[in-house]
Amino acid sequence: MTREQMSPQHWRTLTVSVYLPTTLALVGFGAVTPLIAITAQDLGASLAQSALVVSLLGIGALVGALPAGIIADRLGEQRALVASLIVDAAAMAVAAFAPNFVVLGIAVFVLGVSEAVVTIARQSFVTEFVPLTHRARALSTLGGVFRIGSFIGPLAGAAVVTLGGLRAAYWLAIATSLAAAIISAWLPDVEREAPPGAAPVHMAAILRAHAMTFLTLGVGAAALTLVRASRDALLPLWATSIGLDAAQTSLVFAASSLVDLTLFYLGGSMMDRLGRRAVAVPAMLIMGTCFGLLPLAATGIGLGAVALGLGLGNGISAGVVMTLGSDASPAVGRTQFLAGWRLTTGIGGALGPVMISALAAVASLSAAALAVAAIGWLGAAWLWHWASPPGDSPASRDASA
Repeated sequence: MTREQMSPQHWRTLTVSVYLPTTLALVGFGAVTPLIAITAQDLGASLAQSALVVSLLGIGALVGALPAGIIADRLGEQRALVASLIVDAAAMAVAAFAPNFVVLGIAVFVLGVSEAVVTIARQSFVTEFVPLTHRARALSTLGGVFRIGSFIGPLAGAAVVTLGGLRAAYWLAIATSLAAAIISAWLPDVEREAPPGAAPVHMAAILRAHAMTFLTLGVGAAALTLVRASRDALLPLWATSIGLDAAQTSLVFAASSLVDLTLFYLGGSMMDRLGRRAVAVPAMLIMGTCFGLLPLAATGIGLGAVALGLGLGNGISAGVVMTLGSDASPAVGRTQFLAGWRLTTGIGGALGPVMISALAAVASLSAAALAVAAIGWLGAAWLWHWASPPGDSPASRDASA
């Protein structure tokens, strides 16, 4: 199927079997995520302990990256998705009934692991199912769906919490995860690119064989992930430092997110037509420049302008990290490779907030912003070298085949 053109039937299949359940699952996930710290405090945790419980979500996603690749390879994308979504629902139930914050932390860690399986299985399915000429558009749409679900989730969570209390958000997440599991059970089988009778491969062998890819293209993608993650970590701190209240800060984020949500398909279309670096490099330059201008933002209007620029860079680059990983993935051992790719890029995302916190403690928020800006600019140059050039787009390769 990867050499065929993308038909309306293919898009309908993706919409019903991939995009719809992803949106459902992320609505529930997004409803719960902002409430984890509050739930931990409600169970007697201190502020530091609550922060640790929240961090277990990201730790679980990193720890679960490599096992997720093995699970997706052994079970196949469909069964791995359904199983992980059921585990999601079970972990949400444990969190809802948690008698103390330790049990809550275990449930949150399991959520992180299961989300890693969901992400890798969906990426692997889209990579196999979608023709190469439309891969970036399909994966950018998946990235946009992540954003849409994460945007709607907190709003839905606020509504159900108002009506039914704090634990109601977990019941919403249980319902959406189970609904997503039922829909995902209808995922079609895909034709594998691997030759029939190919010998099974092991995770360690795939990681060794593609170590140079992780250390070159993967480092560039990790830098992009770091810059993206820094937006959510740095903007609230800067808003507080210039005297904005919670409502004004939320308005700034809403404006940035609105720009973010409108551009994902445009970015994917540009990548399919012009090559991956035609989007990855400008996105990094835009976000790096915005962080470089952040120390000059002394008012809400100035911060809003920076936030809009970050929304632009983040929006057009939706799906670019997944697309770069899918392009580099081998036909044999694809899920194991994507697991290593997720681990590599996930480390970049985890390092961003840690670096900002450290620099803010020993220097200043301005220094942290300039450090992120430097990573954005250097990362752009790195990706210019290692990502596919404009003349090497999937469309041009397909046309010349």
